[in-house]
Amino acid sequence: MNIRIAEMLDGAKSARGTAVIIDVFRAFSVECYLFACGARQIFAVGALETAYALKRRHPDALLVGERHGVPLPGFDCGNSPALLKKLDLAGRTVIHTTSAGTQGIAAASAADEILTGSLVNARAVADYLLSVRPENVTLVGMGLEARQRADEDMLCARYIASLLQGRPLKKTYMEKEIAGLKLSTGRRFFDPALQEAMPREDFELCTDADRFSFVIRALSRGEYYEMERINSQK
Repeated sequence: MNIRIAEMLDGAKSARGTAVIIDVFRAFSVECYLFACGARQIFAVGALETAYALKRRHPDALLVGERHGVPLPGFDCGNSPALLKKLDLAGRTVIHTTSAGTQGIAAASAADEILTGSLVNARAVADYLLSVRPENVTLVGMGLEARQRADEDMLCARYIASLLQGRPLKKTYMEKEIAGLKLSTGRRFFDPALQEAMPREDFELCTDADRFSFVIRALSRGEYYEMERINSQK
């Protein structure tokens, strides 16, 4: 298995084989929590206009997402796992759009298969890849708004790579790196002025490594991607 780590939109566009599009804060952590809370279907879209168009076609669907970290007009919830608690997700369809993660899915059109990745299901992603053993794997850290490196995405990519290589990063190392995120790309979750859109609880929920034992695969449906939940192979 050839494993390559890439970044942001250029990395997603260059992905071949199986692409793992990583967005820890917060897109693909949110999608894990959506499924865990009972969502039946998730449609991931890049363009905001597509999200609104899908809502018109599926009026009972929930709109979840953000731009620049802020919830969008007419949306039921921002891109926050903590704020999902206010929604009744059981059996619902969710339309999801974000500044980085869903953009990466849309950009990875040259990949044979597209998975999403986050710390909350990183080991499940590795287990799935080890079970199907694709020749090429591209781990893509989407970064902050797909424009700037994000430490949490790179940590997640290194963690998945270490599991695939049979040399998993030590728990103490992971704990130290996660704690360090509070002083770097995760510090926005501790800003009192941003709590409405980026509650502190999001940091804890998004860094709860290996919480979920399922993988999320993106299936192209033309103008959007339908997200498929796949239970762990172990």
